[in-house]
Amino acid sequence: MRRSWRLTAIGMLVVGMLLALGTGPSAAQSRAHVYLLRGLMNIFSLGMDTLCSQLNRNGVYATVHGYGEWQSLADRAAVDFKAGKEGPIILIGHSLGADAVMEMAAYLGRKGIPVAMVVPFDGTQSFAASDNVARVLNLTQRNYAYMRRGPGFHGTLANVDVSSDPNIDHINIDKSPRLHARVVSEVLAITGGHRLAAPSGPKPTPASAPAGQDGSTGSTTPAGNSLKPDAAPAAPPAAAPTQATPGKTGNGADPGKASSVADGTPVIAVPERGSARQNAETPVSPPHKPAASAPAMRAEQVPN
Repeated sequence: MRRSWRLTAIGMLVVGMLLALGTGPSAAQSRAHVYLLRGLMNIFSLGMDTLCSQLNRNGVYATVHGYGEWQSLADRAAVDFKAGKEGPIILIGHSLGADAVMEMAAYLGRKGIPVAMVVPFDGTQSFAASDNVARVLNLTQRNYAYMRRGPGFHGTLANVDVSSDPNIDHINIDKSPRLHARVVSEVLAITGGHRLAAPSGPKPTPASAPAGQDGSTGSTTPAGNSLKPDAAPAAPPAAAPTQATPGKTGNGADPGKASSVADGTPVIAVPERGSARQNAETPVSPPHKPAASAPAMRAEQVPN
């Protein structure tokens, strides 16, 4: 009788330990979440939907929203992160959505929430990167929208200027297959084991364009379940002709040259062209002798 009681007690103890382990913080790994924000009127940034679909097909949980939702999204993300349900957090946006992701990152910082990466696609103004952000990858075609380092920022920041490419403008920069390929690659490198299993089964059916008239509407479920997948990224373009193609006027960067903003943040012109690719730690050799007061110039390696 005594032995039976002991066995019962041991069994109950084992069951209790298993239940405790199963409900502890380490039982379920947090899920990476990529928030993508559209721009004006919620209908001019459908490249965010395409990118969202690509990420979901790669097992990364991603959702797309109107830019006006950024604060409510941040509040929810903060709760989920502190509960161990969500993280790392990645923010991507186009136009007014690009401005919104910079604001959202700073707002999360005030709540003590880290942000793994922020990717603005051609924002409308310059912002200071907050100290809770590990990486800012700013894809732009206008020099007044370069991002800069804020107080306490110790992450990496790159302003990738594509203004010398005549095929990219503010309306279509969010749809560039080459820029999408770079962003997907960087997201996958960050998310690692925090990804979901890649979905299988039939391809998603097309969805109509969002009908919202402002940034506060148009939130969707993950694009992998409701949006038409985009075509595979286009093949790399043919080599550029020997004659240099002039950049667009007013962008503050010469084609083929790297420059930097006041704090030394690298700015890369013509990232998808040019025959030479240099590492971020390798100084760029200018074609002519710079003025004595010119700042040191560095470039970041940008894949085709």
